[in-house]
Amino acid sequence: MIARLKGLFAESGAGHVVIDCGGVGYLVFCSARTLARMPSRGEATQLHIETHVREDHIHLYGFAETAEKDWFRLLTTVQGVGAKVALAILSTLSPDDLVQAIAAQDKALLTRADGVGPKLAARLVTELKDKTTNLALGATTVALSQDRKVSADSSAAIPLHDAVSALVNLGYGRSEAFGAATRAAGKLGDKAQVDALIKAALRELAA
Repeated sequence: MIARLKGLFAESGAGHVVIDCGGVGYLVFCSARTLARMPSRGEATQLHIETHVREDHIHLYGFAETAEKDWFRLLTTVQGVGAKVALAILSTLSPDDLVQAIAAQDKALLTRADGVGPKLAARLVTELKDKTTNLALGATTVALSQDRKVSADSSAAIPLHDAVSALVNLGYGRSEAFGAATRAAGKLGDKAQVDALIKAALRELAA
């Protein structure tokens, strides 16, 4: 199995690159995000590789970052998400965007990717919510950017949920609202009330 390729960037096409490794050109399928990070032709590069072996082919999928590779693996565990759809999602959303979308249950954000309709988006947020690193949703904890955590028991999760709902009703996207509310909760602490969370979250959104 190939886990990494290090060589010279030879060429690129729609959704793929060719990496020259010692005179052998490897065709590697990539997301638009990874394609955008390729150097000039003939320059050195390396990609983290996910190898898919089937009866009729061997396909290589390459990623500039290990986080993108990890998400590719995770996305393809969901029924209805093959390699093509997983790459489309990663072309539209960064790993950080995906963490936020799953945490916020933001199905609309996921449907921005080609091949992801409302039903598949709902399946993604449902099946991945318990698999996302550092984010356990529902009756668990939410990891914050400040490396602090808000306990998601009844005293903390309900105000946070209500604050997010209020921000969504004001016209903010669910992921955007979730991020602002969790940052606000991290600063105010577990005992913050809904009104205080909303005001602090609005300041976060205006910053």
